Amino acid sequence: MAVPQSRSVLVLLGLLGILILDLHRVQADSIHDLLKSRGLPVGLLPKAVKSYTLDDHGRLEVFLDRPCLTKFESRVYFDSVVKGNLSYGELTGLEGLSQEELFLWLPVKDIILDDPSSGVILFDIGVAHKQLSLSLFEDPPECKPEAQGTLSLGSGGWQEDERKEKGFGVEMKPQIL
Repeated sequence: MAVPQSRSVLVLLGLLGILILDLHRVQADSIHDLLKSRGLPVGLLPKAVKSYTLDDHGRLEVFLDRPCLTKFESRVYFDSVVKGNLSYGELTGLEGLSQEELFLWLPVKDIILDDPSSGVILFDIGVAHKQLSLSLFEDPPECKPEAQGTLSLGSGGWQEDERKEKGFGVEMKPQIL
């Protein structure tokens, strides 16, 4: 009688071990692995992602140590938290991501990859849909911390605010139109 019970215990321990290994694998997946599994290029988000959450409805929250800038075809600003709805080939309803266009900073609303064989990905920046080469997103970009000064999203570039003129340190704060 002791032999069947010990077999049951061994089988349960084996299943538990497999479950623990599987849970560890899920937790170890990076945001870049997640993007790839959802049909999106790994280079949409910077290397500096600290963590992320994804709920059962596809609501994604990505956490960075701090806001930062990088460049795809033009400059791109990532807030410290980027939110959106993740589904296969799409990241929609984005918050916390802006792209510089013609000296203006515009919020990126959606990122859509309809047909990977086309070699382009669509960025919806509200006033226009911009097609970018998928080759820009092959690797996660380095994202540099914000520079000194205030990022003026409506005036065409970096401007120092009045605090610097008075001798105080200056923080960057995006001002979205």
